[in-house]
Amino acid sequence: MGVHIRGLPFLIGANFILTIFVIYSAMENWYHHPSIWLAAMCITAYLLGSIPSSVWIGKRFYGKDVRDYGSGNAGATNTFRVLGKTAGTVVLIMDILKGYFATSIVYFGHFNPHWNYGEYQHVNIMLGLGFCAVIGHLIPVFAQFKGGKGIATLGGLLFALNYQVACIALGIFLITLFVTRFVSLGSILAGISIPMLFVRFFGAQMPEYRQPSVVIFTVLIAVLVVYTHRKNIIRLLQGNENKAKLLPKHRRIQ
Repeated sequence: MGVHIRGLPFLIGANFILTIFVIYSAMENWYHHPSIWLAAMCITAYLLGSIPSSVWIGKRFYGKDVRDYGSGNAGATNTFRVLGKTAGTVVLIMDILKGYFATSIVYFGHFNPHWNYGEYQHVNIMLGLGFCAVIGHLIPVFAQFKGGKGIATLGGLLFALNYQVACIALGIFLITLFVTRFVSLGSILAGISIPMLFVRFFGAQMPEYRQPSVVIFTVLIAVLVVYTHRKNIIRLLQGNENKAKLLPKHRRIQ
């Protein structure tokens, strides 16, 4: 039985209008100030982040709202738990991509002849767009403002901003996951590593990563990850946190 996705037509229409606006504005002489572009980009990034992939896929193909099961979050982890590996993998990829593409919207600025931001401002704009996408995932306009924890979308932001940092953080997550089988612990440790990776390891070669905005943003990322996993932390301390079923032997043990 199909489920009508009410927000989808609005999303398509809004992005179509914004795209036409950007292209048209770039061709007109009356358009001189990039702040309008920034506003349009931020709105688009938020709308992309608001795509509730887990909710739409769950309702459309499984007749379930993942927010009514498991942890109650509209994210990839809960989708794996409630709907299985196929749905979880699709949701994970979609959530990463929406963060990546939302952050990469900054490159539309090159269509504007008055877009003259330097490397430092370019990084700051990417951070802002990625932040809008993460906020969209946390409080999606297309899903009654009840979303997920934003980890996968945040990962997409990191891949767009610096793929080396993203790969190292992903490695920390995967190693933690396979050693402990705790998704939450892997997410927390990966999130905490991000400020150190940007400022300490890559800031020496790329000074734009040591500017205050990047330091503050990456620290806020770490704080956000810890905060959104506060219930998981309590369960970890109490020994009640759910473990991921990664291998067949894990399934037999469970």
